[in-house]
Amino acid sequence: MATREVATLKLGHVELATPLLLAPIAGYCDLAFRTVCREYGGVGLACTDLLSPQGLLRGTATSLDLARTNEVDKPIGMQLYGSDPEIMAQGARWAVEHGATIVDINMGCPVDKVTKKDGGSALLTNLDRAVKLAERVVRELEKCPLDAEEWGKRIGGVRRQASGIGHQGSVSLGASSSRPVPLTCKMRLCWSDADYHAGNACSPHLARMLADVGVVGVTVHGRTTEMKFSGVVQLAGIARVVEEVGGRIPVIGNGDVREPEDAVRMMRETGCNGVMIGRGALSTPWLFRDTWSAMCGEAIPSTPDDAEKTAMMRRYFEMMREYRGDHYAMTQIRRRIAWFAKRMIRKDPVTGRIVGVKPLKEAIRVAVGPADVHVAFDRFAAGELNQFAEVDEAESGSV
Repeated sequence: MATREVATLKLGHVELATPLLLAPIAGYCDLAFRTVCREYGGVGLACTDLLSPQGLLRGTATSLDLARTNEVDKPIGMQLYGSDPEIMAQGARWAVEHGATIVDINMGCPVDKVTKKDGGSALLTNLDRAVKLAERVVRELEKCPLDAEEWGKRIGGVRRQASGIGHQGSVSLGASSSRPVPLTCKMRLCWSDADYHAGNACSPHLARMLADVGVVGVTVHGRTTEMKFSGVVQLAGIARVVEEVGGRIPVIGNGDVREPEDAVRMMRETGCNGVMIGRGALSTPWLFRDTWSAMCGEAIPSTPDDAEKTAMMRRYFEMMREYRGDHYAMTQIRRRIAWFAKRMIRKDPVTGRIVGVKPLKEAIRVAVGPADVHVAFDRFAAGELNQFAEVDEAESGSV
């Protein structure tokens, strides 16, 4: 298969090694998960969970845990949510002081507890307020530029497990010896379905206005706020934003990317410059690796076998214990095993029947402590804790 060059994604003066981004998935995108995705390769930028600037500034344990990063976790985007320009500006400064490569403003979260405080996608209902918020954050970021040495620490690279096509991330300092951390924004198409279908989506205009005040890139989730996470992503809506922006800043598409072909199709049909992957990565941390291979015209690597998947889950579990403690790790592995199991359902080569892992999921869910979790993984590695799948489990998996 012939390889091909892929256009890089440049956010301001920061050039990413691949145009693939891990989304700030609320409740899931912790340091341990970001690390697992990075280890498979293909991640150009990974984002933290949604961060409350008030929590960061007060130093609350939850906010600090969500923002935690390290020298391996680069480049890193820190996403802030809120509506008060001054608090958001100070939150952005905190992010710069604590390792952010990119700062992002959430203008797309549809969850009530965020929108009722005028944050998230509620900002789509008042474009002037959204733009003024972004402008204030840009001005604050300009007050705390980073020198070349510090930028070198924040860029990192990308691990390739295929032919090695690609390059390391970089920063263009130009004539200046220092540059500020760039600001991006993540939005939805608009608030209401009616506006979108009438051709009145606000996202094209908002993206252009954000570019006017110094925002260096926008991510567009191809759904309205009213859709939340239902229905099908509207690629035509993302394409409208790309057309309106006219190449002034990159547009990153987001939504319904579960297979490499989904990302390739999104870029082809919308003209977007990059792809952000969210829920699709929860069951498939190697999705970035596979997608980058597909974009480069390479053969997609073999899917990890059960032994590798088990090793991955063990490592993820142990990193959660290290970074957040046993209680957090136990809570998360009970939640996450259902996601991981979606990619562990398979066909029996002899009978052709679907083999599921419901016993493994149950063993993890009833585990009392870390030792029980590892016993469950040991038993699964030994060929236990799987069974012919019931219809509901077979339909929820990917075979």
